[in-house]
Amino acid sequence: MSRNYFGTDGIRGTVGQSPITPDFMLKLGHAVGRVLRKSSERPSVIIGKDTRISGYMIESALEAGFASAGVDVLLTGPLPTPGVAYLTRALRQDLGVVISASHNAYPDNGIKFFSAMGEKLPDAWEIAVEQALGEMPNWVDSASLGRARRIPEARGRYIEFCKNCFGSDLTLKGLKVVIDAAHGAAYNVAPEVFHELGAEVIAIGCKPDGLNINAGFGATSPAALVAAVKEHGAHYGVALDGDADRLQLVDAAGRLYNGDELLYVMVADRLNQGLRVPGAVGTLMTNMAVEVALKSRDVEFVRAKVGDRYVLEELSARGWQLGGEGSGHLLALDKHTTGDGIVSALLVLQAVSRTGKSLAEHLAGVELFPQTLINVRLQPGQDWKSNARMAREQAEVTAELGDHGRVLIRASGTEPLLRVMVEARDAGLAQQCAQRLAEAVKA
Repeated sequence: MSRNYFGTDGIRGTVGQSPITPDFMLKLGHAVGRVLRKSSERPSVIIGKDTRISGYMIESALEAGFASAGVDVLLTGPLPTPGVAYLTRALRQDLGVVISASHNAYPDNGIKFFSAMGEKLPDAWEIAVEQALGEMPNWVDSASLGRARRIPEARGRYIEFCKNCFGSDLTLKGLKVVIDAAHGAAYNVAPEVFHELGAEVIAIGCKPDGLNINAGFGATSPAALVAAVKEHGAHYGVALDGDADRLQLVDAAGRLYNGDELLYVMVADRLNQGLRVPGAVGTLMTNMAVEVALKSRDVEFVRAKVGDRYVLEELSARGWQLGGEGSGHLLALDKHTTGDGIVSALLVLQAVSRTGKSLAEHLAGVELFPQTLINVRLQPGQDWKSNARMAREQAEVTAELGDHGRVLIRASGTEPLLRVMVEARDAGLAQQCAQRLAEAVKA
């Protein structure tokens, strides 16, 4: 069955346009509730949200939908997506619900779901919900209606969870850290976590007004973080996105570290402790320098499709713990079931605290390969996969690069574009090879 509403990460869109409307959210809550009641007589769900003004409307509609299906609801108020995943498991809920559009601007919003174990749900569950959406509602009687209550302790419990992911024998004392929460869900969580672990904290992007989430702050706009780190003479800066499931990190020199580099630091920290790391998972876009560096330390590296969902699937299939992507979605499955920007930042700073070495020193042997990305517009009906000239050119470029570079050609999932990426130790060679491939596509 094809899905009409669910995308690669839940349901997302512009508020006021289908499906992000109050009437649909009421139907969605009811449909999900009916699916839950097939396996539980009296299900209970937990709902968290980011700081968008539309969260109030969506929260109320979902709550009514769940209640109408006989499902009890716990409301956390603003809380990071990974915080909802954690509390779903800790409070033995049947489902976790997050109202957020992640790094998007405030006019958008969306819904994500987590299983009782705090994990993303399979396609089969989403299909079952879509089927229920197409059925007539089945309202329960008054005596069977679900009840709702707020849990004011949600924020405190999640703060303690994050702190417990940091080594109990370590401290952040002596470090001055800028925390940028993107005016999002972590605005009153992240500063507290780092402060309670001993850091001197300067908070920016922590004054949400319902309309400013991700606006000029956060992981997608790191310039504000870089400026604040320099202004305050901080050692490090941590930028989260609107729902705090990913991060960017900056050092005192203003150097920005992406998710590829931070993944390497997390792996290396465990190796330096004498722990075994059989492998790590990146994506098709992960910089080749990280792959080379990990293999030099006998750590197998596997690439998944772009998206933290696919990284998680690959880790689970192999029984590995560490993975991530350059955007800052990082996974440490022995710490959490999903990507967590705060926890990931703590794991990186843990390596710094443990050794006394700076982040730059930890990455001294990992020099990212230059990448050239060219977007080639496809003509209607153009079958780029059968382009013989492009295939020959790709084979020649791949042979020319050898072990010192790679080629990635993939179609955009949202636009009629073919993305041609070449990575090589030499920036000029990467540019030249990418241009050759782009010309072959156009021909």
